Amino acid sequence: MRMFRISGRDKDALTDFLRDLVQTPSPSTKEGAVAERIMAEMTRLGYRDVRRDRIGNVIGRIGPGRGPILMLNGHMDTVQVSAPETWTCSPYGAEIKKGHLYGLGACDMKSGLAAMIYGASMLQGIASSLRGDVVVACVVQEEPSEGLGSRVLIEEENVRPEWVVLAEPSNLEVIRGHRGRLEMHLIAHGRSAHAAAPRLGENAVYTAARIAFGLELLADQLAHDDFLGAGTLAVTTISSRSCSRNAVPDRCEMTIDRRLTLGENEAKAISEVQRIIAREGKDAEIEVAEYVTTSYTGYEFHTREYYPAWVMPEDHPLIVATAQAARSRLKRRPTITCWDFSTEGVYTAGVAHIPTVGFGPGDPALAHAADEHVKLDDVYTAAEVYAQLARILLGEE
Repeated sequence: MRMFRISGRDKDALTDFLRDLVQTPSPSTKEGAVAERIMAEMTRLGYRDVRRDRIGNVIGRIGPGRGPILMLNGHMDTVQVSAPETWTCSPYGAEIKKGHLYGLGACDMKSGLAAMIYGASMLQGIASSLRGDVVVACVVQEEPSEGLGSRVLIEEENVRPEWVVLAEPSNLEVIRGHRGRLEMHLIAHGRSAHAAAPRLGENAVYTAARIAFGLELLADQLAHDDFLGAGTLAVTTISSRSCSRNAVPDRCEMTIDRRLTLGENEAKAISEVQRIIAREGKDAEIEVAEYVTTSYTGYEFHTREYYPAWVMPEDHPLIVATAQAARSRLKRRPTITCWDFSTEGVYTAGVAHIPTVGFGPGDPALAHAADEHVKLDDVYTAAEVYAQLARILLGEE
């Protein structure tokens, strides 16, 4: 089978496009400018049916317009710049140094977006002879609520793929699953009193602190899976309420980030925290957090912050095909592993049960970090692998 190779001219065009993406801020719910740039590039590259859906996802198609669908999926949004004083280059400069492109989102995951857009475009010469379509889906709001964009695209826009490839950074290794995520909101109640006479009240901060200590102990006792590893728990925010700074707080709230390994679910995680509250004999309640948002298109959406774990069998045809496509380009067998972080796969695989695999350029350790960067050669390689995988799955009539 003939291998796909990206031309020198297309490498230059891909690099220019990636620089544009990095230079265009796209924090969650504000992806509009990047969406416009992506639509323009898809149109220039000859995609058909390029459009933006109700929540602001951008999709374009390569193929005959019939048959099964392979979806290449990536998110357009980034986190905010954290601690800009720790950056040695401009977060939006898209500087290139020794073959690496630097900037916010360079790794997570605008390089994946550029690679999948150019990878699918490499199929133009055989598009009419493929057995089905490649749909490139650039989704919104993955950072705060993974799976939200894909849920709208699949359930409300009726784009229903047979396979999904997530272009998140994987160091060009093949990913077949990751842990789930549950965000919990804990409210500890107290009784207000003057801080000069604290014995007359009940300090909600102290109540929350006792529960937090119990959570710290619980974190070392969570379930473990041989492939995905252990579940984890972390208190990530805490705040209190009082009528003034010289009053005992009557309310303290905590956010709990719970990563769920196989065998764990929402009910189990909630009950573990409830047992700690009961053991302490304190007035507190735990609930699943809700994500409520309005997209840049004005679409209103809310969802509960529960995202299930997922794992694909190592011998699944999609995993085998992805490893084959990667090996043909890398000249080595890629490692088949899992991600530590959460992705759109919580919906595509965990909820919709669509065969899903991860493969993308960039080192996951650089995501959300100062001086985030990606190796450009890896971006070109990823594009070639996406094209090769499409040919393996969709064949030629």
